[in-house]
Amino acid sequence: PTKTERGNRVFPVSDHSSDVIATLQRTLKNKGVTVRLHTKAEHLEIEEGKVRGVKTSNGTTCPADAVIIATGGYSYQTTGSTGDGYRFAKKSGHTIAPLSPSLVPMTVKEDYCMQMQGLSLKNVEVKIKDGKKVLFEEFGEMLFTHFGVSGPLMLSASAHLRRWDKEQYRLVIDLKPALDEQKLDTRILRDIGENPNRDMGNILAGLVHRSMVPVLLRRLALPEGEKANSLTREQRRVLVQELKHFTVPLTGPRPVAEAIVTAGGVKVGEVV
Repeated sequence: PTKTERGNRVFPVSDHSSDVIATLQRTLKNKGVTVRLHTKAEHLEIEEGKVRGVKTSNGTTCPADAVIIATGGYSYQTTGSTGDGYRFAKKSGHTIAPLSPSLVPMTVKEDYCMQMQGLSLKNVEVKIKDGKKVLFEEFGEMLFTHFGVSGPLMLSASAHLRRWDKEQYRLVIDLKPALDEQKLDTRILRDIGENPNRDMGNILAGLVHRSMVPVLLRRLALPEGEKANSLTREQRRVLVQELKHFTVPLTGPRPVAEAIVTAGGVKVGEVV
């Protein structure tokens, strides 16, 4: 039995990956499939434009009327997915489109992500922009890391970003999606009114996770010991903008070895 979570992600109800393996093994057994372990596929046997079987590493050939290439892409290489399938497909006549990582974490040049590494943001809304154009918009969870950003939202967003060499993508995070700008400003005014002599760092800690406070103070150009009652109207306006539009320039995807899937590969239009 399976369940579908946010973002159309499907998992076993048990949350055990071993149940997926057991299901596959049980189905193979019930269908009478022969499984050969420790037998590497070297290349396809092709005669007169037709696949006749698979040549293995021990020198034998497994004859076949048809061959299904299910090697995975070039990502998740620890599972043995080395990209051999592209070589097999190309030899059989398929066109191979350029490969790139997809469903992958993304890198950031600025050091403030490293300052917040390990911080998981839940129930935030993110947008990926190219100039004024919104390429991706979703609500959910993300994570700051030592290299940039990751988590379910970022992995999903990466699938929409293919022109890293030509575009400048920006991540825009709404840290308070439940409040519009006016209501957020009212909330900040209330917090300041109740604690006028407290440091702004303490006020911010009531709005965001504490590990994010130093980053916000720095981005707002506020001294660490700045008192809440000294905050000007303009500074408050900028604070609201930061909380509603926390912008992070993205520099690129992480290596394909860290990606969940590989974009590109066999040209889909050639598959009938």
